[in-house]
Amino acid sequence: MPSPLFPTKRMLGIDFFVGTAAEAIAHISKCGGLIVAPAAPSFIALQDDPDYRRAIADADLAIADSGWAVLFWRLLRREELTRISGLALFKALLETVDARIPGNLFWILPREKAKSTTLEFGQVSGYPITDADCYVAPVYQRSEDRDQRSDSVGQAFLPAEPISSITGAGAPPLPQGEGRVEKTPTTSPGIQDPKLVSIIEQRKPKHIIIGIGGGTQDKLGSYLKHKLTYRPGIYCIGAAPGFVTGDQIVIPMWADRFFVGWIFRLLAQPRTLLPRFWSARRLPGMIWRYGSEFPRLKK
Repeated sequence: MPSPLFPTKRMLGIDFFVGTAAEAIAHISKCGGLIVAPAAPSFIALQDDPDYRRAIADADLAIADSGWAVLFWRLLRREELTRISGLALFKALLETVDARIPGNLFWILPREKAKSTTLEFGQVSGYPITDADCYVAPVYQRSEDRDQRSDSVGQAFLPAEPISSITGAGAPPLPQGEGRVEKTPTTSPGIQDPKLVSIIEQRKPKHIIIGIGGGTQDKLGSYLKHKLTYRPGIYCIGAAPGFVTGDQIVIPMWADRFFVGWIFRLLAQPRTLLPRFWSARRLPGMIWRYGSEFPRLKK
C-alpha cells in the first residue's frame, strides 16, 4: 500500500491523521475520499464484524474521534495521538467556502426529524440546504440477517451478500492483524442502496455527510465510494451533524475537547447508548494486546 499523502500515526492497524480538523478538511476537499471516525464501541466491532473491518480498511483518511481510545493509548502505549472529534471535523467543514455553495453538501440522515432540524438549521444559519439535499436512509439490514428479511423489502433496502461469500478465489482477503491494513476495493460492504446512488449521481455533491450511526455509516460510505462515478468527500461522522443542527443534544466544545462529550450523550439517551458504551470495556485490552497491529477477527 502506498504511503499516505499526509502524516499519520497507527493505532490498532488504522493510520490516523495527525494534524488539525481544518487540515483534514482541506485534504479531502482537494482529493475526495472516504473519511471514518471510529468511536470506542466501533473499535470492538473490528473483532466482531467482518463487513465493518472491510469498510474501515477501505477508508482514505481516519480521524481519532474516540477520546477513550486516545486516552488509553497514552496510558498504555506511552504515545501521543492527535484527537480530532467528528464534531470538530464537521464544524471545520461548515467553515469552508464549499459549505456555502448550493448543492455542495448532501446529507444522509437517520430519520425525518433529523431532516427537519437540518433544514431549519440551514435557514437559520444561512446554509443553502434544500429538501433535495437531504436523504432519509432506510434501516439497513445487517448482512448476517439477510435470510430473515421480509419479502416486502423495498429497492433501497437491499442487503449485500455476507462477506464470507466473496472471500474465495479472486476476492481480497480480510486483514488478520499483521501490520497495516491493506486498502483493497470492497464489492460487498454489507449494505446496498441503488436509489441513493442514483440520487447522488444526478446531483453530484462535493461533500456527502453520513450521520446514521457508527458501524452502518462506514459500510454505506465504502459502498458509495465504489459505486459512484466521481470522487466526493464522504464523511462518516455519526451523530456529529446532529449536535450542530439540533437533532441531538448540544455538546459544548469544552466537553468535546476534554473527552467528556459522551456523558452528555449518555444522559440524553441512556437506554440506547449504555449497551454500546459498555461494550467499549474491551478497548484497553485490545490496545494493550495489539498496539499498532490490526486486531484479529474473532471466530
